[in-house]
Amino acid sequence: MSEDPEPWFPIRTERLLLREFRVADEADVHAYGSDPEVSRFMDWGPNDAATTREVMQRWAKSQAVWPRDDVNLAVEHLAAGRVIGSIRLGLKAPGSRTADFGHSYHRAFWRQGYAAEAARALFAVGFGDLGLHRIWATADARNIASWRLLEKLGMRREAHFLQDVLVKGAWRDSFLYAILAEEHERTRAS
Repeated sequence: MSEDPEPWFPIRTERLLLREFRVADEADVHAYGSDPEVSRFMDWGPNDAATTREVMQRWAKSQAVWPRDDVNLAVEHLAAGRVIGSIRLGLKAPGSRTADFGHSYHRAFWRQGYAAEAARALFAVGFGDLGLHRIWATADARNIASWRLLEKLGMRREAHFLQDVLVKGAWRDSFLYAILAEEHERTRAS
């Protein structure tokens, strides 16, 4: 993030390593990025091999810059030794201490707590080391698993936007979720 002089990653959890992407991750990224079910509610995908390569090149270019306001990290499954998804934290208004986050995971790793584990680690760094005041996220209103995860993380629904995003030729509704630093502390204490 722009106000932090040193990178705040990699982040290690019990089962995961959140780190910058490597060229060798392309096959793993393509495995989830090309899955129509993974990208069903996303504004991207499913990706063909050329698109995955372009995405990887764009990430490599952004990773060469520090500090940066938008940090996209690979989520590596330590036991499997492979990338199972990505997680992003982006400062939206420098000085506001507010950031948004997003994530995407290989379908074989859904419903096993990996998304929550990675997000909790990201929130701990965001509210701790980075001194953020607020982290927010949006979810397609039809993506029940996504917004239930946000609620599990202690985020609260702040808005329901009607037909706010044009995705793959159709308008979608979005839910906006957020959590403040003090709410995060209460969630961690309980």
